[in-house]
Amino acid sequence: MIMDPQEVLQRLAQLDVFNELFRRVLGSAAVDVSSCTDFDAPAMPGTLFWSRTNRYLAEELTPKGWKHTRRDSILRVVHPTATHAITALSGDGGVGNLAKPVRSKNPKGRAMAALVAKNGQFPLITRDEVLYGRELDQIPLWCLLYKRKDGGGLEAELSLPVGMQGKYINEWNERLPLNLSELGDPGVDIALLDDPGPGDEGPEVLVEMR
Repeated sequence: MIMDPQEVLQRLAQLDVFNELFRRVLGSAAVDVSSCTDFDAPAMPGTLFWSRTNRYLAEELTPKGWKHTRRDSILRVVHPTATHAITALSGDGGVGNLAKPVRSKNPKGRAMAALVAKNGQFPLITRDEVLYGRELDQIPLWCLLYKRKDGGGLEAELSLPVGMQGKYINEWNERLPLNLSELGDPGVDIALLDDPGPGDEGPEVLVEMR
């Protein structure tokens, strides 16, 4: 499937976001994670990139009236009209390439599964149909999927999930590839398997008392 770049920009505008916003957000996260070394914890690059991408997204959008929430450990920004929300998480497969399937890189927990299921039940509605203060769990949640390319650099898309296979999100109602040309390479893996992505409980740590 091929989508005209202009169509992508128009759809992003309908969601009140734009390509350059995501370029800045992901670029800033890449700069932060590039400071990681082998002396950091193995999961640090993935965790830091996920956290900073969501943080910079919130810092860009909350001055414009978007709301930020960390409920259920899912970092989200919610549009002022409550028509939709966005969270960032690592992707796997053909991120940014509509000709290839894509899924979340890491398993997600019950909270994310419930949101994805409701995405399939609630249509995207117009602003006139929305009441501010709508239940957070009923707001369609878009995912900013990102992935480091094998040859360096980043690829990303903004997509609306509607289904999961097991603990992985792999069904999408819409996928909007983003143009991240000339964006710097973080230089490290940003999607380790134990990256505590949105809705995941993260790695379990056993502490023995002596």
